[in-house]
Amino acid sequence: MKLAVTLTFAAMAPTLGLADTPVGMMDFTYEAAHHGKPVAAAIWYPSTEGPLTRAAENAVFYGVDVRQDGPLADGADFPVVMLSHGLGGNWRSLAWLATDLAEQGAIVVAVNHPNSSTFDFDMAKGLNHWTRARDMSRALDKLMDDTRFSGRIDRSRIMAAGFSYGGWTALSMGGVTGNLAGEVEECEMRRETSSHCADLLDAGVSFAELDAEMWDASYKDARITHVAAMDPALHHGFTADNVADLSADTMLLSLGDGENRLVATDFDASGFIHLLPEAEVVRIPSAYHFSLLPLCKPAGPAILKEGSDDPVCTDPEGANRADIHAQARDAIIAQLGL
Repeated sequence: MKLAVTLTFAAMAPTLGLADTPVGMMDFTYEAAHHGKPVAAAIWYPSTEGPLTRAAENAVFYGVDVRQDGPLADGADFPVVMLSHGLGGNWRSLAWLATDLAEQGAIVVAVNHPNSSTFDFDMAKGLNHWTRARDMSRALDKLMDDTRFSGRIDRSRIMAAGFSYGGWTALSMGGVTGNLAGEVEECEMRRETSSHCADLLDAGVSFAELDAEMWDASYKDARITHVAAMDPALHHGFTADNVADLSADTMLLSLGDGENRLVATDFDASGFIHLLPEAEVVRIPSAYHFSLLPLCKPAGPAILKEGSDDPVCTDPEGANRADIHAQARDAIIAQLGL
């Protein structure tokens, strides 16, 4: 998706009146040796103090109200959600979810994955999926070393969650290993019907050129106790061996039904779902893949069209994006016991 075009074209819009909120947010940048440069991140957490501001808003998407740099609220230890965006997205893509989860009592960390985020995008390098899992593990290291948060973490509830490519990142952190041969075969069979295969072809990138040893290795983070994979990608050709080390409490969420289901993320068609009989499965049939992106402003569709971008503001007829968001949020809240 061409979110870089969207967010460059979409100048910041005037904010709406700010609502009172119990959520704090701060920048959370850290060094990542595997990239050789800093990784930009944001953290949301329960807070009732600090100046109110609007974050993650532009001319296309509504933002969220937060207390900038407010202190962590008093109370019991908080569960942690490590949140991973999709290919071409950024931490703002799921700011609505991060805010909702923090409001319910979670600490949420989201990063801009180098090489696969909106303003730092390289299709070939971005396919080195293991760097994304390392981004998240390093961010978790940073969180646990931060004296503002380290003593307030419920280590029995540390979730890896993600959307689309980020859904795979979450599964990888939970212990699922990749199957490069399966992805090669998938794109040989479906290069015309699978959007991610077509995008790779257009970019002159092939799964067959990637490092199978690195792709298929384990990037499990033993600290992860829960996984929430929302319309995850990259699960083709898997066998029981690929999921043998997944010990986390796992939830799979699907978006769409029938022709509204994205081929690249259809874990029913790939057979991945049959390898995880104990996973909770949440289905939102009246949705499209991009329905988990933020609520769109009235002018959003026209701005996207003018920028020749993907129709990410479009949902199925009769669907309500706020309701779709609520279903996804409530599934994660229930899984974490918030």
